[in-house]
Amino acid sequence: MPNESLDRFAKSKLDKLIAHGLRRSIVDTHRIDAVNIRRNGRDLVSFCCNDYLGLTHHPAVKAASAAAVEKFGAGAGASRLITGNHDLYTELEVKLARLKGTEAACVFGSGYMANSGILPALAGPDDLIVIDELGHASMHMGARASRARIETFAHNDPDDLAEVLCRARCDAGTCLVVTEGVFSMDGDRAPLPGLAAVAEQHEAWLMVDDAHGFGILGDGRGSVFDFEPPPSIPLQMGTLSKAAGVYGAFLCASTPVVELMKNRARSLVYTTGLPPSVVAGAIVAVDLIASDTERRARPMSHAHTFCDTVGLAPPQSPIVPVIVGDEAAALDASSALEEAGFLVTPIRPPTVPAGTSRLRITFTADHSDEQVEGLANALKRLLSQEMIARPAVKG
Repeated sequence: MPNESLDRFAKSKLDKLIAHGLRRSIVDTHRIDAVNIRRNGRDLVSFCCNDYLGLTHHPAVKAASAAAVEKFGAGAGASRLITGNHDLYTELEVKLARLKGTEAACVFGSGYMANSGILPALAGPDDLIVIDELGHASMHMGARASRARIETFAHNDPDDLAEVLCRARCDAGTCLVVTEGVFSMDGDRAPLPGLAAVAEQHEAWLMVDDAHGFGILGDGRGSVFDFEPPPSIPLQMGTLSKAAGVYGAFLCASTPVVELMKNRARSLVYTTGLPPSVVAGAIVAVDLIASDTERRARPMSHAHTFCDTVGLAPPQSPIVPVIVGDEAAALDASSALEEAGFLVTPIRPPTVPAGTSRLRITFTADHSDEQVEGLANALKRLLSQEMIARPAVKG
């Protein structure tokens, strides 16, 4: 029977994942507030959410979302090009463009949908896309969908990017260089001025996925604006599901580029619009990002305190990775922290390269000083007991 062969196929794949310690399970999690969660009957403090500013539970964000449901209904009803483009979209896109200093903005359904739609709208079979070797999976999905030639450059290395472009650029039509502002698994930041200079020299368009920098760095405007002067980057992508606390993503760019997206980005054209409640919440979240200086500063402050306490290198973002190496060791370390009352889920291949399984710790505005200190002390105990190897420390 065909279904029996399908089940055998799926089971064989799952058995291989189990054998390598890579089987994952979806666990019901009740987020009580921005940092406190209930999981498997236990109350834990989460240090693995991307809700960096705690806006998911912010009263103003929730109130705006609830009011939009009452006024507009629960869903958009169709794609944006049919009837799903409620007037809240315009307000949000104007606010995003103003915050990022661009002519226009275009909101997508998610970060994955944005990257998988933007790149094919700008490149085709005769073109070239060059991606940082640690770039997000959605970048590679978009690049493959474009049917362009795909190259990678060494992580955060403008010189290697220049070598790749010198070798491959002349045979291509258009060329895109794609990187992240803050890399989601390592928490390190791209050298955007250097990359922008190289891209300009080779007539390439630089696109920055700033999912983990938007709302935190550059006065909330993102990684580009943490440099003085900010480099000229024509394609600024970000998400509304991390610091903004809701859902969706955006591209900030020139008016012609945004209009092209609304006509040619398949992940926008052929999908239902975001629920009005999500867009309404995002509008308030963007206002808070622009205005609440103290809230923006707290995630980085907590990350610095944690790293100082444990003896780690200074953080570049609210993401602090503790590289464990072995998959089983990462699972054991995560379990030990959970016993201490902290949720820090292990990150394993294929999300990260083999041999670099890790604890990925994220800090938010709503963590207390006592919670940060408690996690730091729990991690120090694991280090002293040699449950995990000591990572790189400050000199």
